[in-house]
Amino acid sequence: MNKPTIFVLNFCNLLYKNSDMRILVDRAIPFLQGVLEPFADVAYLNDKDFTNESVRSADALIIRTRTRCDKALLEGSQVQFIATATIGFDHIDLNYCRAHNIAVSTSAGCNARGVLQWVAAALSLLARHENFSPEERTLGIVGVGNVGKLVKEYAEHWGFRTICSDPPRERREHLGFVSLEEVLRSADIVTLHTPLDHLTHHLINRENIALLHSGATLINASRGECVATNATKRNDLTYITDVWEYEPNIDGDYLAKSLVATPHIAGYSAQGKANATALAVQALARHFNLPLKEWQPAEVATVTPRPISWEEMCATIEQYCDLATESHTLRNNPELFEHLRNNYHYREEYF
Repeated sequence: MNKPTIFVLNFCNLLYKNSDMRILVDRAIPFLQGVLEPFADVAYLNDKDFTNESVRSADALIIRTRTRCDKALLEGSQVQFIATATIGFDHIDLNYCRAHNIAVSTSAGCNARGVLQWVAAALSLLARHENFSPEERTLGIVGVGNVGKLVKEYAEHWGFRTICSDPPRERREHLGFVSLEEVLRSADIVTLHTPLDHLTHHLINRENIALLHSGATLINASRGECVATNATKRNDLTYITDVWEYEPNIDGDYLAKSLVATPHIAGYSAQGKANATALAVQALARHFNLPLKEWQPAEVATVTPRPISWEEMCATIEQYCDLATESHTLRNNPELFEHLRNNYHYREEYF
């Protein structure tokens, strides 16, 4: 780049620079260093350092799920915009934000393929453990949104029979989805991909988990509170678990009996994290009219989605997502849950 061009860019940044704008960013969100600094005063905090005092003078927050945005945090602040670099938003009190004219943005769909590939790795490991082929199993998918519809598409391509439950979509679209109870009764493997709200809190509980037949598998890569910990006492089921009630203080018995046990990293692909950060920055740029409305991290390669056979996936998935090793690490170090999550090496998507 020649010097006149650099001068033009710097001059443009000065035009947009608002020295009075203050943005607080969770330092665990990747690819953000230096991006917003030309336009505002930016401070990077650990999640526990987001307090009522620290956010009081902030105009915008870019956060993760560990930061609870409610009256206790926001009361008396000048915050007008919150972007969460996550698909979930149950950590944000939307009613409070609406009442106080605080705009909220999520990164919905950002890590769908990352979660898909975690589920693929889990299914591959389970098939080896139980010696089955996809044609011999019915996969129940609870929640058929950004992640669930990808799981359905690839699972059917691999040969699984699928049965799906998603009451909100069924009411809107009449797709032939069934009730949760029918999925639990019919499926050999049930995988959860729902948001967390008042309807899905303890969606799987001690009463309805009894509907699963002996030897069935329950996969949870949605939110920990969707499964009541006291529902996981059945010893005749297989558990595959990425998200846990009471994180990071996870239940030792549930951990010990989970065939796969990972520290809330199912969506932690490099591409998924890049998408999440990009969506947060772009939403902030639209809100404050900054020239970053199409910004993308340059550090991460784009992967073109493609079909993949069951055989190829099973032969290659451990190179990208080694769930056996990750599970061994968490079982031996449950007290390091948050450290393992925050220091996870983002894996590459490849299909």
